[in-house]
Amino acid sequence: MRYNSLGRTGLIVSELCLGTMTFGGGDAGIWGHIGRLDQEESAGLVKASLDAGINFIDTANVYSEGRSETILGAAIRSLGVPRDEVVIATKALGRMHPGPNGAGGSRGHILAQVEDSLKRLQMDHIDLYQIHGWDATTPMEETLYALDLLVRSGKVRYVGLSNWAAWQVAKAQGIATAKNYAPIASLQSYYTIAGRDLEREVVPMLKSEGIGLMVWSPLAGGFLSGKFTREGEGEGRRATFDFPPVDKARGYDIIDVLRPMAEAKGRSVAQLALAWLLHQKAVSTVIIGAKRPDQLADNLASVEVEFTADELTALDAASKLPPEYPGWMIERQSGYRGGPSERR
Repeated sequence: MRYNSLGRTGLIVSELCLGTMTFGGGDAGIWGHIGRLDQEESAGLVKASLDAGINFIDTANVYSEGRSETILGAAIRSLGVPRDEVVIATKALGRMHPGPNGAGGSRGHILAQVEDSLKRLQMDHIDLYQIHGWDATTPMEETLYALDLLVRSGKVRYVGLSNWAAWQVAKAQGIATAKNYAPIASLQSYYTIAGRDLEREVVPMLKSEGIGLMVWSPLAGGFLSGKFTREGEGEGRRATFDFPPVDKARGYDIIDVLRPMAEAKGRSVAQLALAWLLHQKAVSTVIIGAKRPDQLADNLASVEVEFTADELTALDAASKLPPEYPGWMIERQSGYRGGPSERR
C-alpha cells in the first residue's frame, strides 16, 4: 500500500480508500440494491482493510439513511482502532428529513448535519467533510463560510467537494482564497477507464489548483468487475441498478483489451481496472467497496499490479476520449510560444 498527500495538504491517505455504501442497506430502495451488510459483516471488511494498510474510510450521511455512519463508528470502536490512525471522511447535502430545509448546502443544514454525523460516528471530529453535490439554490459563499466555521471549531479538519464541475470547484477555491476560508482539499468524482470524461476539464483544473482527487465507482458500478461480456451481462448490482451510465460498446472494447492482459498477469479484470487508476497522476485515492471479503481481497490486490509502458499505451488507445472542442484547439495552439525552456 502506498500513501499520498491529499491535494496541497499535509494529510496523508492510502492509495485505496474503503467505501461504506454497502453498510446497512435495507430490503428496499437504492441502498438495498447497493448492499445490506450488518454490523458484524461491515466490521470484518473494516478490519481487513486496515490490516491491508488502508487508513482512509469514506461514508456519507445519506448512505442507508445514516446507518452506514453508525455501523462504521461502532466498527472503529469495537476494533479498538486509535482515532488518530484512521482518516474518516463523510458527506452532506442529500435529504435527511422532510421539509424544504431537510437537504442542501445551506449553513443551517450543514451545521446541523455535522452534529448528527458526529453522534452516529461516535467521534469528536471528522477528518474530511465533503459537500456531496451541487446546490444551485444556496449561494456558494454561504456553503464555504459554513465549512470554514466547522474547521475553525475543530469539528472538521479538512473540507472537500463531490460531483462538482470544474468551473464550480475553481470558483469555490478562488472564493476560499480571497476570504481566507479553509481551502478545498479534495474533489470526489466518478472516474474509470471506461469513463474518462473527467480528463477534459476537471483533471486539468485539479492539477492547476492543487486539489486531490478521490475516485468513486472505479469499476463503473461493477461493469469492469470481469462478469460482463458482449455475450451476456453477469449478475450483480448493475442487473437491478444500472448506474453509473456506461457507453457499453466502448466499454466492451476496453474489456477486450483488459481480459487477455489480466490473464497473462494472473490477475482479475477488476484488479487491472483499479490499477490503471492508481497509475494516473491526478488520483490521490481510489474508493473501493465490497459486499464480501473475497471481493475486498481481490480489490486490495490491485496495488500489486504493474504495467509495462506498452500495456499502458494499449489501454490508453482503447479507452481515450474522442477529441472535443476546445481541447483539440488548445492542443493545436499550444506550440505557438513554446515551453518555458524556449523563452528568453
